[in-house]
Amino acid sequence: MNKPRLGIVGVGRMGANMARRFSEVGYEISAIFDHHHAIAAAMADELGTKAADSLAEVTAGSDVIFTVVTDDASMHEIFSGEESLLKGAEGKTFVNCATVSPEAHKSAAEAASKVGAKTLAASMASSITQAREGTLYLMVGGEEKVFRDHEALLNDISISLRFVGAVENAAMIKALVNMVMNINTAGLAEGLGLGKALGLDLDMLRKIFSQTGANSRVLETDGDDMVSRDHDCYFSAAHAAKDSGIANVIAKQTGVDVPLSQATGKQYQKLMEMGLGDLDKSAVAELTFPERGGKNF
Repeated sequence: MNKPRLGIVGVGRMGANMARRFSEVGYEISAIFDHHHAIAAAMADELGTKAADSLAEVTAGSDVIFTVVTDDASMHEIFSGEESLLKGAEGKTFVNCATVSPEAHKSAAEAASKVGAKTLAASMASSITQAREGTLYLMVGGEEKVFRDHEALLNDISISLRFVGAVENAAMIKALVNMVMNINTAGLAEGLGLGKALGLDLDMLRKIFSQTGANSRVLETDGDDMVSRDHDCYFSAAHAAKDSGIANVIAKQTGVDVPLSQATGKQYQKLMEMGLGDLDKSAVAELTFPERGGKNF
């Protein structure tokens, strides 16, 4: 079976590495689009394709279009207007991978359906490295037949692929995943920061954490970085702030009190106010370790 031609909209850290992975495993990348045209042009040169001048041009040359945009406003923008992705989109499939609100995913799917296009929401619980290696954890919402029709394609970029039902479910679940991850990250930063203030051996403390109820995936991925102040970005503090915000809005709409998530969101907002939003989420430790305060970044 011939592989579909792919268009990529949004080539930031995740989108760029997904594009590289698709090209590496034999897919034709028909066009790339990004509002930062220089970034799109550089990626197009790297992959031997073209940087589209418009969203409609991406749709025209592609069978499946992957979108990885930054927020609800960006999602609305690419699916509305005369030169949007929906121009000439009948029979095409959109796979929307951005972490945005459930409403944004549902609205995009409804707009696509009106012009005869199909949509999947493919939320990614993974980092830049997994995008490049094709080992993403994907939670996919939409019509099950559309998912099955594109399962082989999605398997080429994922190590774990899970169908989660309605299109908005993917965004809901991703919001909860990141809500809990962010809470765990902020909690670990407080534990290690307090340990530092007490003069404890942090290598010993992390080892004890790993063997007790204080263990977490975040301890494995972020613990060393918090101590060494190595905040090279895999998942930014700005994205953590955005995602905690999405979860908090969902909680408010549902009538559920989430004080831990609200407090965590405030911590990441504080990092952004300090100009540290581009650092990794591990940088929340800059707020808890003594005598740091985000200096020297």
